[in-house]
Amino acid sequence: MRIVVAAVGRLKQGPEAELAERYRKRAAQTGRNLGLRNIEIVEIKESRAQDAGRRMIEESIALANVIPEGAVTVVLDARGENIDSASFAACIQKWRADGRTAAVFLIGGADGLAPSLHDKAALRLSFGAATWPHQLARIMLLEQIYRATTLLAGHPYHRA
Repeated sequence: MRIVVAAVGRLKQGPEAELAERYRKRAAQTGRNLGLRNIEIVEIKESRAQDAGRRMIEESIALANVIPEGAVTVVLDARGENIDSASFAACIQKWRADGRTAAVFLIGGADGLAPSLHDKAALRLSFGAATWPHQLARIMLLEQIYRATTLLAGHPYHRA
């Protein structure tokens, strides 16, 4: 199974990009033995539309186009479920066992995601009620994916 993190916007070179890449690499290395083929990052250009609704639709269409057939879709949403790391790992394990081709995690732009993407999602994931910058949300997601792979591999990284 592939893991795809599709996000509106780009991480500029610097500490945020380095940290995101560090967690992506670690997750990919640990995940290989678990049947996770790759951890991919897809960056979607921010829409230049003047209207917020139009921006959201354009960005959501671009995100929808990266979801492969047979994938499970997860959207990051402040109003979503706030699950613990072990439950998150269990979701990934279940999707893999169910034969899903990919798990695609969607991080929308500043205007959010279209309702159609929320409806398509198997999980609406929240990192709490606080509003997080998209760069930090991506890093936190990649860390949780890495943490999930270590939990599934029995690695001591996770201590709760």
